[in-house]
Amino acid sequence: MAAIVQGLARRARLSALTERHDSTVVLGLFAFVNGLIAIGALALVALLTGEPFIFPSLGPTAFLLFYTPLLPAASPRNTLGGHAIGAAAGYLALVVFGLTDAAPALASEVTGGRVGAAALSLGLTSGAMVWARVPHPPAGATTLIVSLGILREPEQLAVLMVAVVLMVVQGFVINRLAGIPYPWWSPRPAAS
Repeated sequence: MAAIVQGLARRARLSALTERHDSTVVLGLFAFVNGLIAIGALALVALLTGEPFIFPSLGPTAFLLFYTPLLPAASPRNTLGGHAIGAAAGYLALVVFGLTDAAPALASEVTGGRVGAAALSLGLTSGAMVWARVPHPPAGATTLIVSLGILREPEQLAVLMVAVVLMVVQGFVINRLAGIPYPWWSPRPAAS
């Protein structure tokens, strides 16, 4: 993240900030502002549309995109692929256990079917991300959000994915403005 702060400070001609770019206070402020903007923008879209453009796994996704943008897990391919796998696996688990019309586990009770759906969804998500080579840890939360019934309608899952796309676009813009070589799609190959 220090490189992002340094790049943005250089572009904005803030020499004092550039000189202190590795300061914990400055880096913490940068993380605070980016988290506020990224989640705030999506929460505003959710407020204006009445759709679930904000959900818990976007928090760790934002942290990855703005704090460790060059890690493979933060690349657009891994972020979008991981969340898509998580949403699909969560929904499949709801179908398998007959829970597509059931109330969310947090609003009712945890049943054996809900336990099975949660376990199946996380197992499927973990395996599929490894097989597809798109690891993105926050997708583990996305699959549980779906399999626990918090977001379970296909329309809600489409909105969820649009929110992830918007988050990736924000990450791309902010990182590129900072001069960070954030990838267009796939993770950058590791330096040898």
